[in-house]
Amino acid sequence: MLVIGPEDAVRSGLTNLSVKPMANGKLAVQRLSDTIAHELERRILDGALKPGDRLQPERELAVELGVSRPSLREAIQKLVSKGLLHSRQGGGTYVTDRLDAGFIDPWQEMLRQHPNIQGDLLEFRGMLECEAASLAARRATDADLQRIDEAFARVEALFAQGTSAEVLEQQVKADLAFHQAIAEAAHNVMFGHLTASLFRVINDHIDRNLRHLRRTEDDWKELRDQHRTIWEGIRSRDPAWPRRRCAGTSILSAKAWWPRHATKSGRPAPGWPAAWSGRHP
Repeated sequence: MLVIGPEDAVRSGLTNLSVKPMANGKLAVQRLSDTIAHELERRILDGALKPGDRLQPERELAVELGVSRPSLREAIQKLVSKGLLHSRQGGGTYVTDRLDAGFIDPWQEMLRQHPNIQGDLLEFRGMLECEAASLAARRATDADLQRIDEAFARVEALFAQGTSAEVLEQQVKADLAFHQAIAEAAHNVMFGHLTASLFRVINDHIDRNLRHLRRTEDDWKELRDQHRTIWEGIRSRDPAWPRRRCAGTSILSAKAWWPRHATKSGRPAPGWPAAWSGRHP
């Protein structure tokens, strides 16, 4: 239920307003619809509401928030006008991908025109995932850990099926879901949204990387081991452990990509340990 302000404001008939205390001790009156819209925005930012999710029926959501249906309707219309929600006639209200689309659309086009920047995206992905894993080790709730456990179990089950082409698509989806669960457990809205956006940009590239890594048993085993290492580090609540070890997962992706493209870019492979020199797959 939303906290909409002091009881005296309600007694005075200001049922469509909320009251917020200000730093100077005075009260700022705010329309209740703005307070409701703010709460729904927070849920979108936190990832509780994801692109494509349908809002609860109006009656149920109004009861959950403890507000009137007209106030809720007005709040939803505010978010529709911002492009965060989309109402379908007779079909409910859905969360849009407005927060992600501004990042995804131009970068997908840039990748098509300049494929060599995929190496830069892999470097960025490595930094993002390592820090997200470190934050998740500190901040993950029990519910977060359960989601990560379930995502890891699915990764393990699918990767254990070997390297047949039939399971590749499911393996890619499971891999992305595992890392997305970790990003959301970091409890930083930027990590959650950037990770989701980045994965949508490089989804095809991840597919190609897994196809390449599956050609050698050693790399395939190493990739599986490193997912387990990340999972164990988060479960251990040691923020330094995943940061030290998780980079290997993205480095494996770089190993799959760089031998085919490094000569075109004219740049050395990023982040490779010296011991790997000369043993690219």
